[in-house]
Amino acid sequence: MTPLTEADEISDIAFGFMGSKALFAALKFGVFTKLSEGPGTAADLAGDEIHPDRMETLLTALAGLGLVTVEDGRFSNSPAAEAFLVRGAKYDFGEYLRLQVGQQMYPLLDQIERALDGSLGAEATKSYAEWFSDPEEARLYSESQHAGSIGPARQLAKALEIEGPARLLDVGGGTGAFAITLCKAFPELTATIVDFPNVAALGRRYVEEAGLSDRIAYADGDALEKGWPGGQDIVLMSYLFSGVPGDAHHGLIADAWTALRPGGRILVHDFVVDESREGPRLAALWQLQHTAFTPEARSLDDGWLKAALEGAGFTEVGVRPMIPEMTMLAEGVKPA
Repeated sequence: MTPLTEADEISDIAFGFMGSKALFAALKFGVFTKLSEGPGTAADLAGDEIHPDRMETLLTALAGLGLVTVEDGRFSNSPAAEAFLVRGAKYDFGEYLRLQVGQQMYPLLDQIERALDGSLGAEATKSYAEWFSDPEEARLYSESQHAGSIGPARQLAKALEIEGPARLLDVGGGTGAFAITLCKAFPELTATIVDFPNVAALGRRYVEEAGLSDRIAYADGDALEKGWPGGQDIVLMSYLFSGVPGDAHHGLIADAWTALRPGGRILVHDFVVDESREGPRLAALWQLQHTAFTPEARSLDDGWLKAALEGAGFTEVGVRPMIPEMTMLAEGVKPA
């Protein structure tokens, strides 16, 4: 990241929350989905929910952000909004942004200062286990996370080569977005997902809807406390390290080693920054967001992650970008 030199650049950061809320509001009122049917005026889009003047104010903000275009008073989706924010579109992740980012993550960042100085105290969530003990929080997080994980799961499937029968252990695999996508991509792959009971109950529905109940099973429980099934060909931990206390990282790597058969692979996909700690920006911000409700969480860098895997005995270790500017994928092999 190039160091900032202008006041306007600081303002872009300080006022960024306004753009976020404009996006979340547009998703709540289905603006992009309505515009997918064709250009419309503010009055067309307002319907019975919003006064046309207020809809015009929102649409003007969206136009300023580049999310929509306007010509002769009629608004249209930008190419990105049409591809990624229209409900039901192939690559739609609008519900993930509206529900998880807008309704859960965004409010939590309001307590980041107290999380950093330690004054948050008993208000801190401390762990996903505590957060997910509430069935409604588990449902909201898991269903939105499922929508947000489909794209990264497709990217992971393209990055992997899995030949013949193989067993995958997806630790903290949520509602199965990664396991489902990988099993569809590799017909001889079977998977076990370890996650909390409230999450597993939701995940079984996604697995059944995908027609994969005979190939994907759940092992209910806290991955930090329960034993993992052994004899695995692949152990995947996606978005797990960023959401648990930093002191648990070495233990997760050791548990993966134990669960893998000789020759098996460990995969760690998460928000990982460069060893220099200069970025990427989105990876760093996502970890800061996790710290707002799990103060014991620790920022990962690619140098530490590579050294930790090698120190545990893994060979052929590599760390590479996965979602540009946001996540990295670390891989290692348990020697035969």
